[in-house]
Amino acid sequence: MADTLNPAQMRAYFALTETVSLLQYAVRQQLQAEGGLSYVQFEILAKLADADRPMTMTDLADGVVYSRSGLTHQAGLLEKEGLITRATSPDDQRATVVDVTDEGRARVAKVLPGHVEVVRELLFDSLDEGDVRALADMMENARDHMRSRPPRSAAPRKRRANG
Repeated sequence: MADTLNPAQMRAYFALTETVSLLQYAVRQQLQAEGGLSYVQFEILAKLADADRPMTMTDLADGVVYSRSGLTHQAGLLEKEGLITRATSPDDQRATVVDVTDEGRARVAKVLPGHVEVVRELLFDSLDEGDVRALADMMENARDHMRSRPPRSAAPRKRRANG
């Protein structure tokens, strides 16, 4: 039947969502305790630090899978803390480019060891190398399938009803 999942699919789906929830909870706790960062703020800083170049807000929103308005809010908070900078793009006056500051890089460096420890302990310590490779392959296939759709930034913005 097309409108149900088979038992194996249900088992996989619920195991995946519960695993992600448990891991994200622990990661959020660690990031807040060690760096005063939410998960999305860490994700923003890490993406910018890894890119080693400024990114547009649209590319950043697509990369962290976050709404434009939510990203704008988080970027404002990070900018107030001196962790990122935002500026009008020199190539496109409609675009905003974001870059990580030295202080932002230092914050990522501060929380990264604890982040790695939590991820290793909760996720990878229970898996052997073959399991890790298989998990990576499966998650990359699922991610690539999901990312084959147009990014959220390509979707038209919803208009607010007047009145």
